[in-house]
Amino acid sequence: MVTVTPANGSYRRWSVAKQFKRVCVVGLGYVGLPTAALLATNDVEVVGVDVDAERVTMINSGVAPIAEPHLDMMIRGAVASEKLRAQEEPAAADAFIMAVPTPFKSGHAPDLSHLRDAAENLARVLEVGNLVVLESTSPVGTTEALCEWLAKARPDLSFPDSNGESSDIRVAYSPERVLPGQILTELLNNDRIVGGITRACAAAATALYETFLHGRCSMTTVRTAELAKLTENAYRDVNIAFANEISLVCNAFDIDPWKLIELTNQHPRVDILQPGPGVGGHCIAVDPWFIVHAVPELTPLIRAARQVNDGKPLWVVEQVLAACRKLKRPDVACLGLSYKADVDDLRESPAIAVVQRLRASISGRVLVVEPHIKTLPRELADGKRIELVDLDEALTAAEVIVLLTDHGLFRDIYPHRLAGRPVIDTRGVWA
Repeated sequence: MVTVTPANGSYRRWSVAKQFKRVCVVGLGYVGLPTAALLATNDVEVVGVDVDAERVTMINSGVAPIAEPHLDMMIRGAVASEKLRAQEEPAAADAFIMAVPTPFKSGHAPDLSHLRDAAENLARVLEVGNLVVLESTSPVGTTEALCEWLAKARPDLSFPDSNGESSDIRVAYSPERVLPGQILTELLNNDRIVGGITRACAAAATALYETFLHGRCSMTTVRTAELAKLTENAYRDVNIAFANEISLVCNAFDIDPWKLIELTNQHPRVDILQPGPGVGGHCIAVDPWFIVHAVPELTPLIRAARQVNDGKPLWVVEQVLAACRKLKRPDVACLGLSYKADVDDLRESPAIAVVQRLRASISGRVLVVEPHIKTLPRELADGKRIELVDLDEALTAAEVIVLLTDHGLFRDIYPHRLAGRPVIDTRGVWA
């Protein structure tokens, strides 16, 4: 088998599973679109499906609607070669990958409505021998529910939850393990967990991912795969919560938390993470609640970690308000909206929560600097006193400066640009 790694400038893998000539990817977001691009780059005909008509138009024009290294080039090439096209409705295919949002509702209850709608929509084009793989982060039992939704919509077909290995349709679950800013590389190289409703389902999904995957696939049961994804992110959330809680303790004692953690991590068996303004991203901020919601009596630690991290933006706001008390009508500069450095991903970002609360709490303007977006997100665009400005304008006009995201642009600010004003650095960049 011949492979060419991204380090050598290619995302192509010269080993195509011939049984998957056409794949339909439902949901063209941060996971679905890069997956579609990788498949198309490996000689698979890909139909991408999304309910956002503007996104569909952009992709068919060869433009990636999300900022991710190399993705724009791959989309442009895949569309030009007619290996990738986007549309608003599913099309017949050999395999279907579902990567639609799975947020939570009030009370942190999972919201599977997007997934159910997508399932009922694609059921219309299912044929005997098809494979359906769910990638969306989901509560335990969701893939089995997916089988039930598909079976109800297509009683003429048999599904593995009731017909086992002899079913007409194969169904599996394989969660993504990617980081914005490195999605293509991690989709290509990270190992995957593949959970099948049956072993044949897991084997079929493994064959699909081996179309482009350089990492290995570990096959398991579907419920184990679902819980593994949730466990990975709950583990990270608990560790971040510890760092965030320690930062609160440090503040009470007037101690630099980043220096404390640096010294503490010199212990050979201690590795504390870095504190921040909270936790963002679609995974870590959401997935632990799926476990807590399912078995609340068994998960006090996971719940406590979520509460610590969800409470951190309010603590940041309190620090800003304390800095504003002696100022008449202060303008506050908030540097960064995305949940992590140097990406445009605003999902569940604690920075947005901070800006929202500041808007309601101060009399001056909130000057937002986010170099990776052109317009404010919907949550902030409908209010007054919030302006999206460039860095120079913010540093010139603001009386209080708050660092919320450690973008490279902000790391390079000269100290004299910050002098003489209160600075709240939630990332330890200017410590």
